[in-house]
Amino acid sequence: MKPAPFTYHAPASAGEALALLAEHGDEAKVLAGGQSLLPLLNFRLARPGHLIDINRLPGLDAVERTPGGWRIPALVRQRTAERSAGLAAAAPLLADALRQVAHPQIRNRGTVCGSLAHADSAAELPSAMVALDAAMTIAAASGPRQVSAAEFFQFHLTTAVEPEELLLAVEFGDPGPGTYTAFEEFAPRRGDFCLAGVAVTAAFAADGTVTRCRIVAAAVAPKPLRLTSAEELVLGTTLGAAACAAAQEAAASQVNPAGDIHASAAFRRKLTGVLVRRALVKVRARKEDGDGA
Repeated sequence: MKPAPFTYHAPASAGEALALLAEHGDEAKVLAGGQSLLPLLNFRLARPGHLIDINRLPGLDAVERTPGGWRIPALVRQRTAERSAGLAAAAPLLADALRQVAHPQIRNRGTVCGSLAHADSAAELPSAMVALDAAMTIAAASGPRQVSAAEFFQFHLTTAVEPEELLLAVEFGDPGPGTYTAFEEFAPRRGDFCLAGVAVTAAFAADGTVTRCRIVAAAVAPKPLRLTSAEELVLGTTLGAAACAAAQEAAASQVNPAGDIHASAAFRRKLTGVLVRRALVKVRARKEDGDGA
């Protein structure tokens, strides 16, 4: 199929893009990488009257080092972020998650912010950003504002970005010394949407016990889900076998996923617990190997 008719706009500045969004509101869609939007257009699941192509906006296509962390602007391709040696060293969780996104051909065009703005609950990057405690910079004609990742994702395919606004960048701080991470997911085939996924960050004290932990599940709720019951069980432990097993059971008990033709709710629930245990075991192994952040 072909998209329904629309008016194409190619603004040369963020101000011009925001003016177009303010003018057309719900009738407009923003095009960056297009890897989620174009299939929706072709199947006519989305029928915007106006398509606003932001690829000509300057200064938004490179990963940036900030005084306290990292900034990924709206036009940074997933493959660019994946291949950033500095970003991979500072935030291996993001590198792990990016490698699981679809296929390299998709990542060559798809943008990090585009995936976040699309907010598919089965996608890898939303859960990774919640685990990293990231913040989204949202631009509007009245000025920019920041929203935490936890508040940004509101429901499946629904975010805090208003029709007249534009997701300009995502930012997150350096994990800090003694922090280790892991991302685990299971999909029927490489590149498919996962049946469940888990992003974990854990900070350790000098005595080897966990002082801070975030465990975030993907594909089992309408938005990234913090598994707080599992988090609490690993605090103060060294992530031994008993702690990981307890977290597995708690995670499986907390999630209430929907079943579909790909997997039953019971399977997804059990799978989430298994992935939590695997991720925690990987975090412990990385700590023992000194593979931090």
